[in-house]
Amino acid sequence: AVLGARKMEDYGRFLALLGSALLVGFVSVVFSLVWVFHYREGLSWDGSPREFNWHPVLIITGFVFIQGIAIIVYRLPWTWKCSKLLMKFIHAGLNTIAMILAIVSMVAVFEFHNARNIPNMYSLHSWIGLTAVIFYSLQLILGFAVFLLPFAPVPLRAALMPIHVYSGLTIFATVIATALMGITEKLIFSLKNPAYSASPPEATFVNCLGLLLVIFGALILWMASRSHWKRPPEENAKVLRPIGGTPEGTEAESTMTDGSNADKSDLRINSEAARKQNLKLDEAGQRSTM
Repeated sequence: AVLGARKMEDYGRFLALLGSALLVGFVSVVFSLVWVFHYREGLSWDGSPREFNWHPVLIITGFVFIQGIAIIVYRLPWTWKCSKLLMKFIHAGLNTIAMILAIVSMVAVFEFHNARNIPNMYSLHSWIGLTAVIFYSLQLILGFAVFLLPFAPVPLRAALMPIHVYSGLTIFATVIATALMGITEKLIFSLKNPAYSASPPEATFVNCLGLLLVIFGALILWMASRSHWKRPPEENAKVLRPIGGTPEGTEAESTMTDGSNADKSDLRINSEAARKQNLKLDEAGQRSTM
């Protein structure tokens, strides 16, 4: 951790932003729980409004907070000495947890609507929310297949990495926007006497929750977009061993060793070229997000 701190530019500022993001994200989760327990009757799984309450809690906990942590996990300087493969598993694991919580939250909404004969998928919030879940699922599946498993060729990884990064950050921003739409929609539908326009305590409290989500999203996106806070190249230069023990990016080397009379100088040249190509890929992937 100390070595990573020395290498990271503006380490103190990064640490302050990271601490602020974690605090704001955690407080957002607490606010969502206070909202449903203090104002909305709590949680259950019985088709009542209490089942619907799982939706905001799980979305904020998983789709917002945990996904945000997954985005910046490569940026943590005390992990720079860890294997890149290990960090990929952590990144993928966090995103998988976020995906599971998002799916459970959507099941809760559909079950509540069906139990109360409320139409499904009629609002803009539901359209964008379902779209975000679908694209997040595709992002996760492609991330596993291309970047985690050792089968995809390096040129394919390099070609898809910019798309992977851009789509991940876009999905995260979309989730924040959709959450804001959802909590506003819930307040408008639920608050009747007094109405939402009268700014009762619940409305003010949930509006503050919305502000926290915006702040959290802004902090995560800022940290993820600073190039000088990415994992340093010298750490990426280490050739990683994926499942099976074959060094990542050394396909040319393994092919040449199949022949007993392969030229050793050509082997070294091809191995070095593959290593450099893998280095470029890892450098491109520091802002990777599933």
